[in-house]
Amino acid sequence: MNERLAILAGIRTPQAKAFGALADVPAVALGRHAVTALMERVGLPSEQVEEVVFGNVAGPPDAANIARVITLMAGLPQSTIAHTVNRNCGSGMEAIAAAWQAILTGRSKLAIAGGVESMSNIPMLLSRSLQGKLMAAARAKTYWQKLRAWAAMRPRDFKPMHGLRLGLTDPVCGLNMGETAEVLAAEFDISRQDQDQFALDSHRRAVAAQQACFLSGEIAPIDVGGKPIEADIGPRSGQTLEQLAALRPIFRAAHPDRQPTITAGNSCGITDGATALLVAAESTAAQLGIAPLAYVRRVAVAGCDPRRMGLGPVFAMAKLLRETGMEISDFDLFEINEAFAAQVLACLAAMDSDAFAQQYLDRPHRLGAVDRQRLNVHGGAIALGHPVGASGARIVLTLARALRQQGGGIGIASLCIGGGQGMAMLVETQ
Repeated sequence: MNERLAILAGIRTPQAKAFGALADVPAVALGRHAVTALMERVGLPSEQVEEVVFGNVAGPPDAANIARVITLMAGLPQSTIAHTVNRNCGSGMEAIAAAWQAILTGRSKLAIAGGVESMSNIPMLLSRSLQGKLMAAARAKTYWQKLRAWAAMRPRDFKPMHGLRLGLTDPVCGLNMGETAEVLAAEFDISRQDQDQFALDSHRRAVAAQQACFLSGEIAPIDVGGKPIEADIGPRSGQTLEQLAALRPIFRAAHPDRQPTITAGNSCGITDGATALLVAAESTAAQLGIAPLAYVRRVAVAGCDPRRMGLGPVFAMAKLLRETGMEISDFDLFEINEAFAAQVLACLAAMDSDAFAQQYLDRPHRLGAVDRQRLNVHGGAIALGHPVGASGARIVLTLARALRQQGGGIGIASLCIGGGQGMAMLVETQ
């Protein structure tokens, strides 16, 4: 991609654990709120936005192309085109890349890119058996036919299937996302204590960012039932290592001789939220007279073993470094989405391993060590949550603002992606 993408502005909703404070706010409403707040912040006429791209994983049944529904509900003109992208956990970042492509090809000059997920509203599904019997009852023409159809139903037919559980299980390797994290914990010998300490650090950093009013700079408060929600509901100021250590593992271990280590405390939260960014080519930003928040120079996507999907950031960053000729030491800040503490710790170990680089990355030497003081400096998804369709855009926004806060620099935002992929984006302020 030849011309850098300028991030002119960005904003997001507060993030809240699923089935909690935002449970009654549909995904469309979350996205609309983010887009509306973004347009109010930049003060540009909505007619200037030519395209909207949103990432979303669990598409609502009543909003098939949710990006288009959000666009119109937010009051943008009918002439504003919109489409939805789905790359699982990387969907929000994929939306930025898709908007960039649309801009570079000349289809649009000014676009909104972002992501949204209401994991609270992922539907429960009916069993195939019950679906068939309900269809038979609906098609019955006589009273006796209907009675026979209803009489054929059994209690077991009414056992629901949760779409969320299905969505978090990979159909290729047969493991849910937590089980893939157990695979990495075993492979890289990551202890439960190290995972819990990483989780504690995430909470401490997020709480510090809240107290310093850093995170409030990217959040548009939302009113729910007359109650304003102004901050992320997830970071815990009183979190202790002892509390985390008391939690029981919730997934099976990867090997019979190893105890499971992944808990609700050292995993990301299942979360609701939305993020929206206003983007344009660097030259367009200059014409508009807007000083960009940051620029995107490169994006890389890579595939890996679905059983080890948590290593996706390593493969994506290796590809990005190869394409740019840069080294890990060239970057000031890093965002690696915290799907699981074990997953991020495994990425750090793999990046600092010559053996891993030689076996899997076709490199003679390691990618390099990442200074933990430069990683997820304002906390990550373990504290802030992971609304899967939005997280890619959220970490780019947070990284851009963090770079700006420290006076400029260059950083990488990266995510692991269910199904065995990774995505990385080079963000810079100069």
